[in-house]
Amino acid sequence: MKISGAKIVVETLIEQGADTVFGYPGGQVINLFDELYLNSDRIKHVLTAHEQGAAHAADGYARATGKTGVVIATSGPGATNLVTGIATAYLDSVPLVAITGNVPCSLIGRDSFQEVDIVSITMPVTKHNFIVKDITELADTLRTAFRIAKSGRPGPVLVDIPKDVQTAVTEFEPKAAPAIPYPLTLASEEKLRRAAEMINACQRPYIYFGGGIISGKASKELIAFAEKIDAPMGCSLMGLSAVPYDHPKFLGMQGMHGHYASSMAEDEADLVIALGARFSDRATGNKQRFAKNFKIIHIEIDNAEIHKNIPAQLGINGDICDALDRLIEMVDERKNPQWEARIQQLRDEEKLRRERADSIHREKNCESCTAPCDNAGTPAQERLTPYEIIDTISRHADEDAVVVTDVGQHQMWTAQRYPLKKPRTFLTSGGLGTMGYGLGAAIGASAAVGKQTILFTGDGSFGMNLNELATAVSRNTPVVIVIMNNGVLGMVRQWQTLFFEKHYSNTTLNRSTDFVKLAEAFGAQGARCSTVGELEAAAEKAFSLKKPFVIDCIIDCDEFVLPMLPPGGSIDNIITEIK
Repeated sequence: MKISGAKIVVETLIEQGADTVFGYPGGQVINLFDELYLNSDRIKHVLTAHEQGAAHAADGYARATGKTGVVIATSGPGATNLVTGIATAYLDSVPLVAITGNVPCSLIGRDSFQEVDIVSITMPVTKHNFIVKDITELADTLRTAFRIAKSGRPGPVLVDIPKDVQTAVTEFEPKAAPAIPYPLTLASEEKLRRAAEMINACQRPYIYFGGGIISGKASKELIAFAEKIDAPMGCSLMGLSAVPYDHPKFLGMQGMHGHYASSMAEDEADLVIALGARFSDRATGNKQRFAKNFKIIHIEIDNAEIHKNIPAQLGINGDICDALDRLIEMVDERKNPQWEARIQQLRDEEKLRRERADSIHREKNCESCTAPCDNAGTPAQERLTPYEIIDTISRHADEDAVVVTDVGQHQMWTAQRYPLKKPRTFLTSGGLGTMGYGLGAAIGASAAVGKQTILFTGDGSFGMNLNELATAVSRNTPVVIVIMNNGVLGMVRQWQTLFFEKHYSNTTLNRSTDFVKLAEAFGAQGARCSTVGELEAAAEKAFSLKKPFVIDCIIDCDEFVLPMLPPGGSIDNIITEIK
């Protein structure tokens, strides 16, 4: 049958299993949006307030489900507004297909109205991208885009479609099934046997895993492996939720703001088995010091990541689930009682350090604070702390609720504390560190799983994309938005306090925004909290309503994220308290 290019796009999206797409209409995609209108019973479109919010929503949809997210925008500024969202997905290996319109082929390169070379702009932050100038290639190009997005290490793919290609007509042959990802690279048998020999010979094994465990669907294999070799586990930010927080072998996130026991155990190990992680600077600190005490086995689907940041004694390129499944059969089952005793000592020491740091902070009473302090009338012992906020919210939430964060101190506190139990329930911008990511992602995740989602954000991050409250309200999205409001850009202020002699340059916001009134203006509800009692009442209401609800939590501007490895520092310089 002969159909238009715009209809080919919609038919191919449905063919590839897309049930929901996110976007914003415009002149160069008006034909495509007309087809979405005509097929609204077969595929849903979520209209956001801004294209960046749409990109983050498609990203959240993908992270929460493992499916490929889809975002659509018009040419020019519509396309460029997607770039931050595409880069966010790229740095965190999220499968995404971004479809942009463009001016007709005859006008390309003539500085036409709303024309931009989005293919060149996005080349560094996509797995691949295309501009389709021949309608006969449109369907297969889209199929290839979905195939690339899901193959190997997932990531975003952009397809740019000029207006005349959308309006042209050609024969279309539907496929019976979605495109199948390219065959996975499988780990070398010889290298896996060498890995098993190294593991069997070591005395203090430590498993460091990242987001590759989640995208590779290898959580069960990881746990079985750790239990068989009796090894503690730590993870990168992106690895959180792959293992239940309360698993006895799991020490939590390691690295710059990771758990003390997790980071110290890694440093004291004699063999680190890295699985689906890329050894980013936030995970390693000083790279020359990082691997001073241990050897490394690095198993990774993306061969480019092996030896890139940290050299490994043994690098193994291959699918993580298959590699672990085979490696489990090769290693000896064992117990490491001395190593386990040392791990327990580190856990106990972490608890004592945390309690001492909390006590020191409580005694300060914000006497040296230079920021406007909304906590001034609340006694120090009654003030909300970040961990109290997280604990309270988690008690009211479903066990499998999807938790989303923006970027900053609140992100690290959530990563340290929230009791995550199931894969794909923690969504955050790890690689790019995108402030403003959270609300769009929370909306996309809720659309994906059909359940209430939770957003932890800061007053700085929330200000980036709070316009997506309009989207949440118009769609009646059940998202609980928890703002850790300290009146400052907390993470940067923390650095200024520790390393810049308290030169608080442009990190004191001095904003008089009333977030409760703001929520009401958008059509949502909200509450402002300064104590645990107030938060309990607000949380009970927020989780019972199943509608957008903003909880504005007032915290001290000098709450710090600890532990902390200083920039360029190492485990030798770990900061666990500020006196």
